[in-house]
Amino acid sequence: MPSAPLSKGSADVLLFDLGRVVLDIDFSRAIVIWASRAGCAPTDILSRFVRDEAYRRHETGQISDADYFATLRASLGIAISDDHFLEGWNAIFTGEMPGIADHLARAANHLPLYAFSNTNGAHVAHFTVAYAPLLGHFRQLYLSSTIGVRKPDKAAYDHVVGAIGVPASRILFFDDSAENVEGARACGLQAVHVSSSEDVATALAALGI
Repeated sequence: MPSAPLSKGSADVLLFDLGRVVLDIDFSRAIVIWASRAGCAPTDILSRFVRDEAYRRHETGQISDADYFATLRASLGIAISDDHFLEGWNAIFTGEMPGIADHLARAANHLPLYAFSNTNGAHVAHFTVAYAPLLGHFRQLYLSSTIGVRKPDKAAYDHVVGAIGVPASRILFFDDSAENVEGARACGLQAVHVSSSEDVATALAALGI
């Protein structure tokens, strides 16, 4: 639910997370591919995978794809190539979230749209090509691996609000992570916790879109 009741005119900008808001993601697809390439059971890898400091450094552009895959090679205990890691890494994107293309197209006729996502260089190189028409609705993509900060850190929201150039209170943010939604609200943004595209549709309707 939004941080406060929405009504027509209560936002000047719409800001969207990408994963599980705009682009559908299934991380199990990466695990299955890596296990197949390594000749082990997916459960063996899944039990070892953690979003650790190397993961966060990768998402803020501090280490390269190759360096991150090297940490995975050690932590997961699998001796697969960078190409095989990349194959699984990019397989997590399964398509557009149902109905989101129509919602974005309609919303873009009323308000400027921006995207704000925690992601990494390898994923950016993949999804900006694979989903170029859908992402074309956004005036700018603010990506953690480019801006060097990530949600839910205050510095990340402050960076994006400053770059957009409108008060935080006039930005409505959509994210599937409760932690990121709370982080946005703490920085003064309006925010909607998204569990499906219907949550986006409901918020747009409240705005008169």
